[in-house]
Amino acid sequence: MTIVDDQGRPEPPLAGDEAATLLGFLDFQRATLAWKCAGLDAAGLGATTAASSMTLGGLLKHMAYVESAWFSHSLHAQDREAPFDTVDWKATPDWEWQTAGGDTPDQLRTLWEDAVDRSRIRVSDALAGGGLDQLARRPWQDGSAPSLRWILCHMIEEYARHNGHADLLREAVDGQTGE
Repeated sequence: MTIVDDQGRPEPPLAGDEAATLLGFLDFQRATLAWKCAGLDAAGLGATTAASSMTLGGLLKHMAYVESAWFSHSLHAQDREAPFDTVDWKATPDWEWQTAGGDTPDQLRTLWEDAVDRSRIRVSDALAGGGLDQLARRPWQDGSAPSLRWILCHMIEEYARHNGHADLLREAVDGQTGE
């Protein structure tokens, strides 16, 4: 039975195996980003704070890209998915951040939610096919490749870091604070 906190986030298992614990923390971080972006309109998702140009909408689009890049492109060596497959990443390395303002809140949320759904399937397939020790099928330029365990830990770190940004951005939009 999954325990859900007051913000609707699933608590990681207290005594799960390694894979369940890693996935539990990743889902908790994903749910934190969803909580921080919930109920906001385009102005809210496009708001900035201090000197940063970062927005909650940009975070959603960035994390959709990161989900796709790690769990599809790297782990399973699949071609980049739409809309990331047509981007000239060398010319516009911050494309997802720069273009989020032109997307509607529903488009941003759907892009991210769909990427997370596909990632969950890909991770499940990878766990069934090789476990946490399985190496990414697309190696890095030096020929090394991270394990699924490393990728999951990296994704937890990626969400945790950006959820700190989301805390500040959400507070600037409407004063909502919490964890």
